[in-house]
Amino acid sequence: MVKHNEKLGLVHLRAGTSMIDLVDLDGEIGRKGGAAAGSERRNVDHFCLRIEPFDEAALISHLQSCGLSVEKAETRFGAEGNGLSLYCFDPDGNQVELKGPSEA
Repeated sequence: MVKHNEKLGLVHLRAGTSMIDLVDLDGEIGRKGGAAAGSERRNVDHFCLRIEPFDEAALISHLQSCGLSVEKAETRFGAEGNGLSLYCFDPDGNQVELKGPSEA
């Protein structure tokens, strides 16, 4: 375990140079997803892609021009430490995180 955010119900695990985030169904993030995974429910909160350069305005403009809903970038913890990332949803409703370089 690399980090545990009890408030969110989130555990970060290292996988080489990447991270695997485990979400507790009873935590803040888990409660947003509804019931546990089953035959008709998803069990993945989101997947993350590390991108560079990270130009928030250009990314948001491009994604919105493709009809995607995009959230404003925030500083979040990831495989390389804290850095800006933003969330959007693909056409199938899967949440995607686009992560910029670390602040360090």
